[in-house]
Amino acid sequence: MEQPPPPETPPGRPPPAAPAPQPLPGAQTGQGSRFSPDGFWWWDGAGWRPAYSQDRLWRWDGQAWVPAAGGAAPRSGGGVGLAIGLTVGAFALVLILVFVVVLVILSQMGGQIANVFSNVAAALNSTPSP
Repeated sequence: MEQPPPPETPPGRPPPAAPAPQPLPGAQTGQGSRFSPDGFWWWDGAGWRPAYSQDRLWRWDGQAWVPAAGGAAPRSGGGVGLAIGLTVGAFALVLILVFVVVLVILSQMGGQIANVFSNVAAALNSTPSP
């Protein structure tokens, strides 16, 4: 019994500009199942099916799910740990900078600030004029 031909493209893929590529001859396994050229889809005779699980830990070999050779997909960049480390480091740097600026301001204007507080205290203790 002859299987129907594969559709033009796997689901969720834009149509190609050129005619649809045929599956690679070396990518056939088992009972006529064929893989797409990129290896992410396989033709089961009725439609394209994903060749990898959603977490990329399992791969369909045409007959059964087997552990993927490369394991999980490689992470790009440093991930969440790097982002948290950079955020904490930036926060600490800003906190130190603000502390230094406040110390410089208080050392330069200490006498004037004390004078302001004494004037406020004197005004609060005085009796109002009629």
